[in-house]
This record gives sequence, structure tokens and C-alpha cells, in this order.
Amino acid sequence: MTATATYQRFSNSEMASNKSKSGRSTTAWQGAEASAQKEEYFTPGGYELEKILNRGSAVYTPPLASGKQEKKMGVTHVLNAAEGTRNSVNTGADYYDDMAVVYFGLVAVDVVGFDLSQYFYSAAKFIHEALHTLLVHCVMGRSRSATLFLAYLMIYHNMTVVDAVDHVKQRRRIIPNWGFLKQLRQLDESLQEKRKGSSDREGNDYS
Repeated sequence: MTATATYQRFSNSEMASNKSKSGRSTTAWQGAEASAQKEEYFTPGGYELEKILNRGSAVYTPPLASGKQEKKMGVTHVLNAAEGTRNSVNTGADYYDDMAVVYFGLVAVDVVGFDLSQYFYSAAKFIHEALHTLLVHCVMGRSRSATLFLAYLMIYHNMTVVDAVDHVKQRRRIIPNWGFLKQLRQLDESLQEKRKGSSDREGNDYS
């Protein structure tokens, strides 16, 4: 086994403490006046997001040693974001044959032109449905696995890309490549648009 990164699901209380900076903690009945007082959120540009990513980040977290560390850690679900011989990661489904592990493997490469966004929703669903301890890994545990976990926080916990980056970088040094950051920004814009439409409909219901 090569380098891995561990991301555990968070309790409801912890996730509640990480509400979106876009002001979605404001309840509908508080009305437009309270919403107007909130600073409107805009998806940051690529260079701005990169600066946010690097500012105040945790120190580099070394990879786990080889040998079935997952069993010692009580891992029940594994998302491998670097499946296949091309990635030189020998932790495919067969690796967990003698362990009670639910496995999900993705063939992805850490290059700017690779479309990792095709896996955002399927990976987020797998992470969300993991009942206990989840291991999300790639090769170095800093780009592919980190990007998929950021997308999960954005999709299932209503975080903006800024919120998600701030949340994860306090716990682990992450370095999504430039192409993955662009895909996260596009996801952020799409989610913000959907949520804005939903908020507008709720506002009309209360008018």
C-alpha cells in the first residue's frame, strides 16, 4: 500500500458548527431584511482560491505506513481515488478480501486535464452513506482524495468551496491541482445557483 489520507465523517454537532459563510444559517422567517445584511457570496477566482488554500494550512501529514493499517484504525469503508496499475497503488478490491470493508474504486489521474468532476456525486454519495470510519485515499493523499472530500462537503453539507477548504485544511495539508480547483469552483457556482433558486421559491411561499 502506498500513501493514503484519512477523512472521517463528522458528527452532526461538528458539522453544525461549520455553517456556510454564504449566510444560510438565516431562517426563512427572518425575511429579506436579515438576508440583505449578509454579505453576498461569490465563488472565488482560481488564484484567490489557491491563496485561501495555502493560507494557514496544517503542516504536511505524512502517509500511512504499509501493512493493513485500516484494520487497526477500524476502517469500514474505503474510497480509492487512484485505482488501477497506472497509479501504482496496490489497494484494489482484492486487497480487502479478508476484511469487512465496503470498497469503492475510481480510476483517476492527478493531472490538470483530468475530469474528476464526473465522480463528484457518486463519490459524495458513497462517503455520505458510509456508516462508520471511512478511508479516502489516492497516492499522496493531497489532490484527488482531497478534491472528492471537498466536493462531498459542498454537496451534502451545504458548504461553499471556501467553507470546505477552510474546514479540511485545518486538519490536513491538501493540494488539489489547478484543474481540480477549477472543477470545484464550477461545482460551487452550480450549487449556489440551485440553492439561490430554492431560496427564492421559499421566499415567494412566505410572501
